[in-house]
Amino acid sequence: MEFKKNPSKDLSKWKGSLTHLGLAMSIGAVLVAFEWKAYEESPLLTITNQNTNWEEDFLPPITFVTPPPPPIIPPQIKVIDDSEIIDQLEFPTIDIDLTENEPISPIELEEPPKEIAPEIVDFTEVMASFKGGMEAWYNYLKLNLKYPRQEQKLGIEGTVIVRFVINTDGSIQDVEIVRSASEGLDQAAMTVIKNSPNWNPGKNGGRPVRSRMTIPIKFKLQ
Repeated sequence: MEFKKNPSKDLSKWKGSLTHLGLAMSIGAVLVAFEWKAYEESPLLTITNQNTNWEEDFLPPITFVTPPPPPIIPPQIKVIDDSEIIDQLEFPTIDIDLTENEPISPIELEEPPKEIAPEIVDFTEVMASFKGGMEAWYNYLKLNLKYPRQEQKLGIEGTVIVRFVINTDGSIQDVEIVRSASEGLDQAAMTVIKNSPNWNPGKNGGRPVRSRMTIPIKFKLQ
């Protein structure tokens, strides 16, 4: 048995119209949704930003009063006549008995004698020497001569020639460098000479004299 459709009941002919109608309704719903205005609900209690420091209204104001500075009372100055002060002073009296027309002899001051330092000689009959001889001198250098560390690190060697004066009591003065090796070596040589004990002074005619001494001090790394 074959089923046949009734032409009057066939909805396929309305398919296009219904499609367009549904599309138009959808677009309209979307437009209405975008244009719809939402209103915020007002709260039941409105809190305003008011000053709630009500305690300040009940506190009495505090006023700071700075006391005035004490008045400056100027010191009382009493003016005294100079004649009254002079009358109260007591001056010692000096009696000088001088006859009339007697000249006053001038006072002559004697100048202190000037000490003239003994002459320094370069050559003496008996040459000045270190006490104990040259062996004692070398021992003194070994114990007291300090090799500067800077020169040790740089490997600097050399011979420093030092000149100094030996006084009549054997003391040392006027130490100077005649030939330099380096600043550090020069200072070490001058220090060991200045700290040297007294020498035997040079002599002329059996009497000690001031004489100059020039000696070399050699610095060599092992």
